[in-house]
Amino acid sequence: PQQQHDEPTIPFAPEDKILLVGDGDLSFAASLVEHHYCADVTATVLEKTLEELVEKYPHAPENIAKIEAEDSRVLYGVDATKMAPFVDRRGKGKEKEAVGVMDRIIFNFPHVGGKSTDVNRQVRYNQELLVEFFKHAMPSLAPGGSIIVTLFEGEPYTLWNIRDLARHTGLQVERSFKFQASAYPGYHHARTLGVVKSKTGEMGGGWKGEDRAARSYIFVRKDDEARPRPGSSKKRSRARDDDESSDDD
Repeated sequence: PQQQHDEPTIPFAPEDKILLVGDGDLSFAASLVEHHYCADVTATVLEKTLEELVEKYPHAPENIAKIEAEDSRVLYGVDATKMAPFVDRRGKGKEKEAVGVMDRIIFNFPHVGGKSTDVNRQVRYNQELLVEFFKHAMPSLAPGGSIIVTLFEGEPYTLWNIRDLARHTGLQVERSFKFQASAYPGYHHARTLGVVKSKTGEMGGGWKGEDRAARSYIFVRKDDEARPRPGSSKKRSRARDDDESSDDD
């Protein structure tokens, strides 16, 4: 039945430790903190400084203020493909083991940017981006944690074969679901290249990423079962049936 798809799937709980990668203008992080009451968000951006971020995304400071007001944090200069692990060292002396601390690692709309018109080259670059991201994100995953990647539907994104890329790095798809931007008030899909300016210098127009059909994929370690989200057990089996059936759309 259609109604089951109307309620958006939210793949995290307010108490989860959440790492956001490549969060652009930080509007997604701000929405998690402000509207989903997430208490422990670490939002990272590729830009090396606040100044560089603001030049690209003029509204970023408003979002940063919302994030930091709730004791979550923003980290600059974090490259998804070279990310240092977020770990807790347990044990004593030489027995110390680094254990990942992030329950959810989220990368929305990964894209290398650039304007190469060669589709094959673009596909290859983006596949490399995802593989390196998976490799560098896995050490940060807490036991039972998951990595969530959201991509637009259709080509060229389907050509990236994200499921296979994940499989090769030791992850498996737990499920996938339709991403609904409307579930995140205040969130705007920020282009990799920054805000679009018209010829007159006005911002906006010409790009409404949040209106395009998109899908989120939840990945878990092959040897790990993701913990059910709190409060999701009743709907779990139903949602699962829904998602499995629409997995290969």
